[in-house]
Amino acid sequence: MQSINYKKQLYILLLATIIIKVIVAFFVELGNDEVYYWTYALQPDYNHFDHPPMVGLLIRLTSLNLIWVNDVSLRLGAIFGCAISSWFIFLIGKTIRNERTGWYAALIYNCSVYAGIIAGLFILPDSPQMPLYTAALYVMSLIIFQQKEKQANLWFWLGLLIGLACLCKVHGLYLWAGLGLFILSKRIKWLLNWRLYVAFVITLICLLPIVYWNIVNDFITYKFHAERVTHTSLQWDMLLQEIVGEFAYQNPVIFILIITGILIGIKRKVLFTATTNTWLVCMSVPMIVLFWGIALFNPTLPHWSGPGYLPLYFFAAIYLENITQKIYPLAIKIAGGLIVVVLLIGVLAIQLVPTNFGSHDAKNYGEFCPTLDISGWKDFSKKFNDLVKEDIATKQMPANAPIVVGKWFPAGHLEFYTSRLTGQRVLGVGLLQDVHKFAWLNTIRQPLAIGDDAYCIVPSNLPFNVNDAYGKFFATIESPVMINQMRSGKAVRYFYVYRLKGCKQVPAALLSKH
Repeated sequence: MQSINYKKQLYILLLATIIIKVIVAFFVELGNDEVYYWTYALQPDYNHFDHPPMVGLLIRLTSLNLIWVNDVSLRLGAIFGCAISSWFIFLIGKTIRNERTGWYAALIYNCSVYAGIIAGLFILPDSPQMPLYTAALYVMSLIIFQQKEKQANLWFWLGLLIGLACLCKVHGLYLWAGLGLFILSKRIKWLLNWRLYVAFVITLICLLPIVYWNIVNDFITYKFHAERVTHTSLQWDMLLQEIVGEFAYQNPVIFILIITGILIGIKRKVLFTATTNTWLVCMSVPMIVLFWGIALFNPTLPHWSGPGYLPLYFFAAIYLENITQKIYPLAIKIAGGLIVVVLLIGVLAIQLVPTNFGSHDAKNYGEFCPTLDISGWKDFSKKFNDLVKEDIATKQMPANAPIVVGKWFPAGHLEFYTSRLTGQRVLGVGLLQDVHKFAWLNTIRQPLAIGDDAYCIVPSNLPFNVNDAYGKFFATIESPVMINQMRSGKAVRYFYVYRLKGCKQVPAALLSKH
């Protein structure tokens, strides 16, 4: 039988996925989270209210320092990051078994909704973390399975990679926790290896920007996140929601492959050596169980546990290797086909479907419709720009009127799509837990002054009572102008544009500094 060049197959796979994702990115506008992380690039910092700084720096890189800015350029870091991560997954599989294991694991990685789409297409903190996370796992595999525990440069690289992964999302620290469990289980003598401790110190040095920022800002990041995970009553429905979410985010076919591979491995004890089994379990299962425990008491998001599934891909890969020799096994074809179909249907729905999939009540028209998060903003911004020009020409509003907003969404979309077109500054006027990063952006922007006018834009799918929120700050709030978001000739959402006249009291949010 002719040998298969798996590296060549991997290059073809990565090129094909990059092309497909660039096309999708061109037709799909940025989502709520993506436009929010644009603010990290606008105002780089040692850390930010929600996350460390790496995603903003990646956006700076792919947008050529904010010179080339569009939906595709912002997502290039995620798209190419997925390709790099796939390469490291391949190398891990090759290290612990052979190239075919690595090839199947790379296929699984790209068929995972979390790894291939959420972190591999959309620009999120997970996007820069995945190449660093998988690189760290690869270095670990070299140290463990090629007996290179005395090779200092590998340990130093490991410490740096984990540190950089933490600068994307702090749960990159789990890489040390998982390795620690493995060392206690299988390599207890490594506790005498000075290189291990130097590597850990390197990681701690990488964390200094996060620590410094939080000291300056009264540890607001951890106070905010602590409030999200401090409930005490059991919520079994939230745990079920988390598990079902992980099932969907990993791709149902991939999830089933993982479970099947693990169960067969347990039954036959033939998939890997005991050392490999232990390492893969230590680097995955405790993290997943941890988030299940959090979900039992607090609302969670399924992608939080996403990195914990990466080592489990190898159980699925070796299972495939034992049942088939095909380059593209049937299960992979089904999983990949499911991804392609979902992407195609999603793009068509966003572009063509003449209805929203959420509320049709006039009070919150379009709420809960996922397609509205990633569509309509470019067209609205053009229409709003025309309205602003007309208002200036007729002297209804001054040329420097800002846009005030009370929530970080839709503030992110208004910042990325609307403000860049109209030139108006966006000011976050609300509680810190509502405006997030915009509280810091306020400090570098011209604030409201007594007598100023402003706009407030309320999408119908994000209800917001402008009079209650801003009535005490302005002398007059005019009835809104309504701009429709149209799709195939039908209105799927309304944008209400309020003119706020005569600032009589400057909001406290624009007076304080953070």
